Amino acid sequence: MPVPPSSAHPPLLRDQHSGFLTFLVARVFAVGATQIQAVVVAWQVYDLTRNPMALAFVGLAQFIPMLVLLLPAGELIDRLPRKKILAASWAIGGVCSALLLWLSGHGHAGVAGIYAVLVLYGATRAFSGPALQSLLPQLVPQALLPKAIATNSVVMRCAAIGAPMLGGFLYAAGGAEWTYGTCLLAFAVGTVLLLRVQVLYATPRAKDRVDAPADSIWQRFGTGIRFIFGRPMVLGTISLDLFAVLLGGVVALLPIYAHEVLHTGPEGLGLLRSAMAMGEVCAGLYLSNRPFGTHVGKRMMLAVAIFGIANLVFSLSHWLWLSCIALAVAGAADMVSVYVRGALLQFATPDGMRGRVNAVNMLFIGSSNELGEFRAGSSAALLGAVPAAVAGGLCTLAVVGMWTRLFPSLWNVNRFEDAQHQSAGR
Repeated sequence: MPVPPSSAHPPLLRDQHSGFLTFLVARVFAVGATQIQAVVVAWQVYDLTRNPMALAFVGLAQFIPMLVLLLPAGELIDRLPRKKILAASWAIGGVCSALLLWLSGHGHAGVAGIYAVLVLYGATRAFSGPALQSLLPQLVPQALLPKAIATNSVVMRCAAIGAPMLGGFLYAAGGAEWTYGTCLLAFAVGTVLLLRVQVLYATPRAKDRVDAPADSIWQRFGTGIRFIFGRPMVLGTISLDLFAVLLGGVVALLPIYAHEVLHTGPEGLGLLRSAMAMGEVCAGLYLSNRPFGTHVGKRMMLAVAIFGIANLVFSLSHWLWLSCIALAVAGAADMVSVYVRGALLQFATPDGMRGRVNAVNMLFIGSSNELGEFRAGSSAALLGAVPAAVAGGLCTLAVVGMWTRLFPSLWNVNRFEDAQHQSAGR
C-alpha cells in the first residue's frame, strides 16, 4: 500500500505529535551528556597515558558489553515498553557520570577505573541505541517518519555541536569534576523529560509479532538475523556503515591530532568534534526542509565516498581551520548516509521485528564506532596517527566501490517506499 502524502497530516511538532517534541528536548540533554563525556574521557585517558593504545581500549571497553547484550536487548525491546527501557538506559548513563565524577574527585581516575565505568556505559548503549530507533515510529505517523528521522538527526547534531566545545572548555577551566557533574545533571533531566513523552502507537502485541510466541529467544533472534540476510538491500545498508566507519573513522585519533599534530588543548579537541557535528546539522537542516525521495541508494553511496575523501584531507592537514572544514564536510556526508539508512530500515522492517533488527543495526553501528576506535588506536600505535588516518580514508573509498557491485539492489533503489514493497514481497 502506498504511503499517504505528508500533507494529509498536521505539522510534525504540533498537536498530537507533542510527544515527539518532548522526545527531541529529552534527547538534547542525553546527547549533550554523551558528547561531553566522550570528549573528557578521551582527553583524560590520553593525558594520563600518552599512548594511542589507551584510546583503542576506550572503544573496546564499550564494544564488548554491547556485543554480549545484543540478543537480550533486541528481545526485550520487542516485548517491553520501549520508552521505559530507554529511560532506564539514560538513568544508568547518569550513574556512569557519577562514578567518573567520584573517581576524579577522589584521585582514583586511573585508566583501569575509567575502563570499568565504560564497560557499564557500553552495556546501557546496547539497549538505548535500538530502543531509540524502535521508539521513534511509535511517536509519529508513518507518512511523517522520514521527516521525523531527519528532524531527530538535526536535533541530535545540534546538541553535538555545542556539547563537545562546552566539554573542552569546562575541562580546561574546572577539570574533570565540572564536566562529569554537568553530564550527570543532563542525563537526569533527559530521563525525567523522556518519561513524560506521549506514545501514540503501542508496542506490538504478542499476537501481532512475526514469530510465534512459543519460540525460544534464540529462534526469535534468528528470525531477525534471517530477515536481514534475506534482504540484500537491508544487509547492504547496514553493512556499508559498518565497514566504511570501521575502516575509515578518525574520531578516535582526534586527541592525538590535537596533542601532536595541531598542537592545541582540550578546547581544540572540543572544536574538532564540534566541526563534524556542525556539518551534520547543516546537511540535516537541508534534509528536514527538502528531504529527497529519489535515487536514495546512489545518494547514500556518494555520501559515503565523500566521507572518505574528507577524512583523507583531514588526515594530511596540519592547520586547525582546514581540519575543521574537512571534518565538517565529513559530517555533512555522514548525515546524508544516516538519513537514507535510517529511512530505508524503518520502511523495510515490520514493527514487530524492529527491536531485533535495530539491535543488529546498533551492533553494526557500535562496531563501526567503538570497534573502529580500537582499530584506529591500534593502527596509530603501530603505524603512527597520520599513516593510520590516510589508510582509513582509502579503505572507505574501496568499500564504496565494492558495495556498488556486491549490493546492486541498494545502488539501484529509487524511493524509500521501494524498501517497504520489497520487504512485503518477500
